[in-house]
Amino acid sequence: MSFIPSGVIPAVLLPFFDDLSIDEASFRSHLDDVTRVKGLSAITINAHSTEVASCTFEEQTRVLQITKDQLKAQLPIVHGIYAEGSLEAAKIARMATDGGSSALLVFPPGPFTLGQRPEMVVEHFKRISDASGLPIIAFQYPMGGGQGYSLNTLHRLFKEVPMVRAIKDWCSNPVLHEKHVRQLQALNPIVNVLSTHSAWLFSSLVLGCNGLLSGSGSVIADLQMALFNAVQNNDLKTAKLINDRIFPLAQVFYSEPAVDMHNRMKEALVLLGKLPRAVVRPPLVKVSDEEIQLIKSALIQAGLLNQAGKPI
Repeated sequence: MSFIPSGVIPAVLLPFFDDLSIDEASFRSHLDDVTRVKGLSAITINAHSTEVASCTFEEQTRVLQITKDQLKAQLPIVHGIYAEGSLEAAKIARMATDGGSSALLVFPPGPFTLGQRPEMVVEHFKRISDASGLPIIAFQYPMGGGQGYSLNTLHRLFKEVPMVRAIKDWCSNPVLHEKHVRQLQALNPIVNVLSTHSAWLFSSLVLGCNGLLSGSGSVIADLQMALFNAVQNNDLKTAKLINDRIFPLAQVFYSEPAVDMHNRMKEALVLLGKLPRAVVRPPLVKVSDEEIQLIKSALIQAGLLNQAGKPI
């Protein structure tokens, strides 16, 4: 096991043509843009940010092929495992492993919204681990929706499926989040907490997360890298200044409805001249002109556009 997920890991977007097919050239350009940032630990694909719920198995395979070819081993690839059932999840895990991924990001299966038992969680992850052997990041959802894992379940999972080496923490509860940081990162072997609390990233990192995994890294990987380094160096003065730039973007990206967060990030990249269009797949629809103006204003406040709306 050579790659233990930690540090700054952007989750990239997936551009589409107007006919909803994948725009491979723009995806390659987007990968190049994000990976120019020095110090990144990995790149995540086939996750929420790439609209994985609307992508077929064959399209996910192609996204991995493009990413592997474009990165040329420059960075490890974290591959999302998004499936309703454990058999399909294991199939995706085998594909991701054979295709050159370095770690897996496992989403909770949809049936857990109706309730779960620890045995179900362990069985789901065990089938994925047995099919792959790669380090696993467990995506920790908010507890209220039924897909989040209790601390007791997490501890059992780490014991019975030792390839689970990190969580992507979206518990949305600062008290529970701190417990995750304190307990999981004190284990031997360590289980890293990767924050995805991107709406309050500064506060989250100060609690001691060993990394972050965020879709907004598709737009501001450089600012996230600078923020993470400042917090790691205990330079809170610098961290606060960086957070002042991130804050207006977090406000627009993560406003309601949350399902549009990556939709808004595509619009931001269009405004920055980094994507030719902000097409999303149904059931998502294009955001309003009013919301695009809010995104533009946030980019200006963040110092990424000038007052004339031109990239800086």
